[in-house]
Amino acid sequence: MADANLARAAGEAFARLGDYDSLWFDGRWLRSGELHGRAARIAAGLRQRGVEPGDRVVVQMPNCPEVGIAYQAIWRAGAVVTPALFLLPPAELEHIASDSGAKVVLTTPEQCGELDQHDAVEIVPRDSSDPAALLYTGGTTGRSKGVLLSHENLWFAGKSGHDSGHIPGLVRGLNALPLAHSYGLLVTVVGLHAVEQTQAVLMRWFDPELFLQLAQEHRTQITAVVPSMLQLLLAEPLEDYDLSELRYVVSGGAPLPGDVADELLRRLPHVELREGYGLTETAALVSSTPPGKSRLGSVGKPAPGVEVRIDGDEEVGEICVRSRSVMLGYWQAPELTAQTIVDGWLHTGDLGYLDEDGYLYVVDRKKDLIIRGGFNVFPRDVEDALLDHPAVAAAGVVGRPDGVHGEEVVAFVELRPGQESEAEELVTWSKEHIGGYKYPREVHVVRSLPQTLVGKVDRKALRAKVLEEEPA
Repeated sequence: MADANLARAAGEAFARLGDYDSLWFDGRWLRSGELHGRAARIAAGLRQRGVEPGDRVVVQMPNCPEVGIAYQAIWRAGAVVTPALFLLPPAELEHIASDSGAKVVLTTPEQCGELDQHDAVEIVPRDSSDPAALLYTGGTTGRSKGVLLSHENLWFAGKSGHDSGHIPGLVRGLNALPLAHSYGLLVTVVGLHAVEQTQAVLMRWFDPELFLQLAQEHRTQITAVVPSMLQLLLAEPLEDYDLSELRYVVSGGAPLPGDVADELLRRLPHVELREGYGLTETAALVSSTPPGKSRLGSVGKPAPGVEVRIDGDEEVGEICVRSRSVMLGYWQAPELTAQTIVDGWLHTGDLGYLDEDGYLYVVDRKKDLIIRGGFNVFPRDVEDALLDHPAVAAAGVVGRPDGVHGEEVVAFVELRPGQESEAEELVTWSKEHIGGYKYPREVHVVRSLPQTLVGKVDRKALRAKVLEEEPA
């Protein structure tokens, strides 16, 4: 097997491709040699600051070149990348830093820059099976949990992703995905397997108008997005931009609504829309659409080296996955890991089916997890924030299908006797306490919340209310 150490893979890619303008950000090109050299120097700085092999290092920044530099530096130092979205509220960041036992937090480009004065050190030896990343992701109860991925997990996902989608001459990409998200990390790792000099345009965050301007200016050939990005792009005058070089749009992170796909292809008929599917637990890769073989409604075929089976007595069942990208396990949660990975097969909690040609379709989720704009929203996190409000006695949170974001967060609250609070106030409270993408855009104040027989809020009943569009 090829060496799956990600630091060495980065070094091999630099030796293979050479020094060239490889990354555009904020108005200038950065050369691959500059990026590689900065990563080596920061790795030395981390080692001098006491970071040992296996230590966790949290990286919390908006998209910028320093994110990728930090990842390579951490791997070079033999440590474990622990990404955190820059939108996270302090309490969630504190949970990630505390739960992971992180030794260092890298938070801004300026702080990273302070490490540039150190001499470079050799790559710290790490085995393919050693941890490379600890990503915090979801469930429907409790705080976010850590998913531990090895060098081999990420290396394999990058290699399989490259092999399933590589087209010679397709070298100019535009990326607005958060690099702290497993999907954005996968896109980054895929680049380690490039066989041609590729040029990436990186956005600090997604803005539809700027996205189109950059796609036109840099003659973008391929881009990876989540469905909510596509919906926002379709609200723009696409026909006013020269997007003739754009050949492939890859959608993942959440289900793609059929009407969004249809409108995109109607307005940009020269574009091929490719869907994919993955989980943080599989290093964001399970399936992808082969170039030239799109099948709308499907998330493609299992990627090379990935096995998929459907568990259940009916045609639709739980999607189970076996591959070299399946996680090492949940951080400090052996029982949960054993429940999720059985005889080498990861039980995803998602429901789907395979057609006669091997294309995979995802039709539902078994869990209560809400996916808004490609990001996981845990109902309990939102409920806990609402319960901190002095007027709220009980809260229940569910997802509502949404054409822009895939799902929207909807909250139902029961007030304490004698207390008053308007829905708008509770929306504002939530936004201030749990951050940008999690807070409910819709709050219903109800007389009493439905409960299960054991006294828990009945989310199934709340979802029925939402789907029926009945007033609460």
